[in-house]
Amino acid sequence: MKAFVFTDKALQRHAGQFVWLSLDVEKAQNAPYKKKYDVDALPMYFVVDPKTEKAALRWVGGATVPQLHKILADGRAAVKGGGRGEEILARADRHYADADYGNAAAAYREALRAAPPDWSRSARATESLLFAQYQTKDYAGCAKVAWEAWPRLRSTSSAANVAASGLSCALELPAGDPSRADLVNSLAAASRMIIATPRRDLAADDVSAVYETLASERQDAKDEEGKKKVLQERAKFLEAAAAGAKTPDARAVFDSHRLGTYLELAEPERAIPMLQASERDLPDDYNPPARLAVAYKAMKNHDEALAASDRALAKAYGPRKLGILQTRADIYKEKGDAAKARRTIEQAVELAESLPEGQRSERTIAALKKKLETM
Repeated sequence: MKAFVFTDKALQRHAGQFVWLSLDVEKAQNAPYKKKYDVDALPMYFVVDPKTEKAALRWVGGATVPQLHKILADGRAAVKGGGRGEEILARADRHYADADYGNAAAAYREALRAAPPDWSRSARATESLLFAQYQTKDYAGCAKVAWEAWPRLRSTSSAANVAASGLSCALELPAGDPSRADLVNSLAAASRMIIATPRRDLAADDVSAVYETLASERQDAKDEEGKKKVLQERAKFLEAAAAGAKTPDARAVFDSHRLGTYLELAEPERAIPMLQASERDLPDDYNPPARLAVAYKAMKNHDEALAASDRALAKAYGPRKLGILQTRADIYKEKGDAAKARRTIEQAVELAESLPEGQRSERTIAALKKKLETM
């Protein structure tokens, strides 16, 4: 978003309409806000009502410039109020902003039913509905909504998210569900349409997520060669996107997607040059060395992995350190140093328990302690 969206001059028309605020929820001083607004995914965007300080609208994930225009317009409408349709949508957004996904899904469905066919809020409401349904594990409803929405949204900037979200939900359906095969096949076909024809209105990371979901679909079909082909195509797509980036920040946007793809292909060495470049160009960012540690670990180059982990820990803070420590423990374990592996997990437990309310996760603490018991 920083590299590709917020820099777009088309957003200047919103400059005087909002007070713009960015919060790093990994920092301890922001923990109360993380709790207040129930930030459970990154990135996450809110339009906050200045009178109540409550979130009138929440958006999970990235957005294209056209999507952000609509999010901001919907946020203003949610704060100001409007006609019946707008009131229903505002109610849905308030439930969604409170992470009350069950009531949010019901309200989004009501809003979509009451809306005219050409409703400008349809795409945004559908994407929010799909996320809410996934969060409540209403996989059947999610897949069906995506497939029914596909014909009217296939030409919009929401197409990639609708196809990928729907396919992800369809893959979660139990094998005995009679609608599963048709939904998987139909939504996989929609997803393949996304990657078959390049479109400038679709964010590259959204298209990358479509490739990832199609790889999962091929794995579900027990088609290892098909999965490998999709991953190879994803790697090629991401490499082209990174090569076209105009700044180091923009190029590094694709590092995590590329690393994940190379790991799936059992070719972690392909990630080393890009991550070394990102570490050189972004010296204050803990992500490049943290990812290098993962890549070197996969290559069984444990000494380089530990060195990269050292550099990442020196820059990281808050909950983000926990993942780096867990990777470090796994490196020690693979290296045969059980004592250091155990001590590293103990450090992770100490850190997790010391985090302030809002950052502290009892589930994470329990998982770390369970890992200790097996060491």
